[in-house]
Amino acid sequence: MINREDHTFIGCDGQYADSRIVLFGAPFDSTASFRPGARFASAAIRNDSNQIETYSPYWDRDLSEIEVYDSGDLELPFGNTERTLKMIEEYTDYLLSDNKTPFMIGGEHLVTLGAVRAAVKGYSHLHILHFDAHTDMRDKYLGEKLSHATVIRRCHELVGDGRIFSFGIRSGDREEFRWAKNRIDIRRFNFDGLEMTCEYIGQNPLYLTIDLDVLDPGVFPGTGTPEAGGVSFKELMGAIKTIRDLKMNIIGLDINELCPPYDQSGISAALACKVVRELLLIV
Repeated sequence: MINREDHTFIGCDGQYADSRIVLFGAPFDSTASFRPGARFASAAIRNDSNQIETYSPYWDRDLSEIEVYDSGDLELPFGNTERTLKMIEEYTDYLLSDNKTPFMIGGEHLVTLGAVRAAVKGYSHLHILHFDAHTDMRDKYLGEKLSHATVIRRCHELVGDGRIFSFGIRSGDREEFRWAKNRIDIRRFNFDGLEMTCEYIGQNPLYLTIDLDVLDPGVFPGTGTPEAGGVSFKELMGAIKTIRDLKMNIIGLDINELCPPYDQSGISAALACKVVRELLLIV
């Protein structure tokens, strides 16, 4: 089920028993609607992480100060979407039941659904904070209910109205926006209102999902569905700082949609490595 042949993320070589955070990869991109390749993200992030430091000047903290266990990648059955989601759900459920904080590296955004399915079992008041360029709220995409274009709609079916808060959204079908009204709090284009939203969520259990295409393709070109007009890395770090400063009760999180084949320069993977490091140090 788990493949640990890949390198571990820098500084994440702790023992499972001693670690509160468990990092794992979900290399799946079978519903990618434009440019596939996100299945290679976790391997690229682990490999390139050796080019960054374990120390974060943003928080004045070092990964050596915490215990993180990198469990490797789930060995997922490409072509079987429901089985893939079930495997992610089962592993996330195992980690949560063992009092660990699961940190998943996708993969396409649909992998989030598997983790949320597990999280709602133990957290009836689960809230979701969603950073993304796209709404991902279609009921079906090309006739399929399980797609990276439908993942937030499927998550809504699990947590209900008023529990999902989306930021950075700059693309979606008109019907998605109409459907989301009075169901999901959508903040367009940037992170305006994030502090107020986090204060509203308070200490309710929170699942954080970051689709890296929330970033502008000028700074993050290596993604499956690039969308012009995104936020800067500095703005994303500001959003992460807000979450840190308000000490949100993060019970699980993921980053997704890095697509290494579409950025031969490697700057997208390097950026993703820093995002992983900063998140590990605030959870």
